[in-house]
Amino acid sequence: MGANSSASVTPQIAPDQPGISDLFAVLAYGEISAFYRLVEEAQLSPSLRGKVAVAKMAASEMNHFTTLERALSERDVDVFDAMAPYVRALDAYHASTNPSTWLESMVKFYVGDGIAADFYREIAGALPPEIADVVRDVLAETGHSEFVVDEVRSAVAANRQEKDRLTLWGRRLLGEAITQAQFVMAQREELADLLITATGTLNGIVALFDRMQESHSQRMQVLGLM
Repeated sequence: MGANSSASVTPQIAPDQPGISDLFAVLAYGEISAFYRLVEEAQLSPSLRGKVAVAKMAASEMNHFTTLERALSERDVDVFDAMAPYVRALDAYHASTNPSTWLESMVKFYVGDGIAADFYREIAGALPPEIADVVRDVLAETGHSEFVVDEVRSAVAANRQEKDRLTLWGRRLLGEAITQAQFVMAQREELADLLITATGTLNGIVALFDRMQESHSQRMQVLGLM
């Protein structure tokens, strides 16, 4: 349910475009942040099954980080130096959307990570194949989303108050994600140039955010929150 690709309407981005390293860097920090977040949130699970499922999710995030670290190294870029500019924005997003319950954590994993995936897949549509393959690889479904969907759907089907609360939570995740994405674009010229090239125009960026909201609604519906 990712955003529509812009590859058919935008020029191909050159493999040496500086923004590509920025793209790998922000993805890398997103993956390592997700790893530590999932390790912590596993403690919220009321069951061993849930703890193991989240541990597998965390392992996938670490594998994705390793892929990006290698991709940056091949471009002679240090992953830690490259990630540094994105620490503030991503940490702010996670601080403002810190789940207090197991179900909030599951919705954030499914919906929140899906919002980010839509954003980056949109850029990938205009990248050279070898670069796009790396991006799509680290954004690929790991097979754990079915567990999340089952957990949330079962809970909200049995409790209308929980459904209403998680619906509001999902809206908050979308708003915070878009706010931080806009902040990053404003602060990082190379990444902003990459996005403008990928979407074609500034109006294309607006359309991108509209598509992200549509995909968000679809994910909320899958979780039984619409």
